[in-house]
Amino acid sequence: MHPDYMAMRLLKQISGHREAAFWSLQLLAWSAYFAAQFVAALFYPEMLGPNQLQGYLVVLVIAATSGFALSSGLRYLFREVRERGIAVVIPVCFAAIYAAALIWRLFINAALSAFLDERVAAHGIGQFFAGALISTYVLLSWSALYFGIYFYASVQRERLATAHAEGLAREAQLKMLRYQLNPHFLFNTLNAISTLVLDHDNQRANLAVTRLSGFLRHSLDQDPMKRVTLREELNALGLYLGIEQLRFGARLEFSQDIAVSAESVLVPSLLLQPLVENALKYAVANREAGGRITIRATVMDGQLQLAVTDDGPGLPEGVIPVGGRGVGLANTRDRLAVLYAGRARLLGRNLTPGCCIEIHLPAETSA
Repeated sequence: MHPDYMAMRLLKQISGHREAAFWSLQLLAWSAYFAAQFVAALFYPEMLGPNQLQGYLVVLVIAATSGFALSSGLRYLFREVRERGIAVVIPVCFAAIYAAALIWRLFINAALSAFLDERVAAHGIGQFFAGALISTYVLLSWSALYFGIYFYASVQRERLATAHAEGLAREAQLKMLRYQLNPHFLFNTLNAISTLVLDHDNQRANLAVTRLSGFLRHSLDQDPMKRVTLREELNALGLYLGIEQLRFGARLEFSQDIAVSAESVLVPSLLLQPLVENALKYAVANREAGGRITIRATVMDGQLQLAVTDDGPGLPEGVIPVGGRGVGLANTRDRLAVLYAGRARLLGRNLTPGCCIEIHLPAETSA
């Protein structure tokens, strides 16, 4: 599954499940509060008489339930102010937390008075505000967790949205690079068909149109983001060479040496066509005797090593490899850079005679 699609789906899941996640965490947090208070009472039995544990359980239920309700109310207030400036958020939130703590303390004290003896229940304004400080600390901790989770989720959503946007931009760039090749190839092929028509070679002209139609149909059906096996890529290249064979006839010699282990390696669709097209242009079309083109593929050290060689004049001295042989090689270089992010290389070197264009990329398979 494509990583950008997974990122977008995860983004939608996070957005769609925020409400359920909040209530689940809310229930978990206040259940943990109840359990912690109960365990603390068991470790300090002197705080409660032997007959008071049942009443204390009721007090804890009321404390946890009222804390759950008050913190839920704080959440709705926080949602209203959290996007405003810090000068508004901090005083409003602290005031709301303290007010909620006072109300919560009223519930707790009422429960203590109702279900435990007066010795345990807090009396007096001083004790009330002292107890409210403890309640404030608990709600302040809850609020810190709330804002921490909220900002973390916001960062994650922004990161995923950015990754998705980058993926769309990368896909658009790849489509531009791939479709830039079609007019270039189409121009050369139509010129060849025009020459056949002028020579009254209607049978070969008709065959060229048929093969051109098949190649273009295959080209348009391929997604620039999709990778195919090297064997499928070589089959597509055969459609292209069928057209060029009509154009050059016996002047074009073609051979391939493909290792069995390389056939199942995934490569970008229509990767080889611009490399072969450039070899045809410089090693075959400009020479009366024609030329020979060879494709080799091996797998070594986890890398697929592809090579397109010809016996033409080679690269001119001082010309930067892949930069001096037209739009095809430049597009191939850019496609590899976008798809593999530095893990693939396109190299050019002269032979005696001829030129060799090599591609090294990770030997990944669909399995």
